[in-house]
Amino acid sequence: MRRFLDRLYLASGAVGAIFVLLICVLMIAQSILREFNVPTGAVNDVVSWFCAAASFFAMAHAFKHGDFVRVNLLLEALPAPQRRWLEILCLFIATVSVAYLAFWAAKFTYDSWAFKELAQGLLPIPIWIPQSSFAVGALLLLVAVVDELVIVLRGAKPSYVAAVEDRHAKGDFSSDI
Repeated sequence: MRRFLDRLYLASGAVGAIFVLLICVLMIAQSILREFNVPTGAVNDVVSWFCAAASFFAMAHAFKHGDFVRVNLLLEALPAPQRRWLEILCLFIATVSVAYLAFWAAKFTYDSWAFKELAQGLLPIPIWIPQSSFAVGALLLLVAVVDELVIVLRGAKPSYVAAVEDRHAKGDFSSDI
């Protein structure tokens, strides 16, 4: 199961990175096409959807690798036993919050599909298609948060803490800036 989940997070990060690359390609193509007076208005719609997809697909990977913004001033000041319990509380709150987000993202996407809602921009595609990246990304983040909760409940160090400590041990403090 561990191998599957790690590959899932890596794949979600890779999909997020592919969307970032696609944004770059579309923006460059749009700039070139404008020089030849080719209308490119719909590209803006696609780029905005790709921005959302890049963000949501990358969330689970970023969370698991310690690249999510965390305020851990209090956690670092506590002794290990209290830190563990506070970490569990934080992960439980995160689980409930992300589950709420994932549920409503999926419901919102389903409703758009059920009502055959179309995008209102220049490219009238079914809006559930770009919205599905929001729902899938939120679900992947939920899996990652529950995974971390289980890891901490079993007494192990959270993956995101271990990842940051590993980077620091190698002299890489770039994520702390």
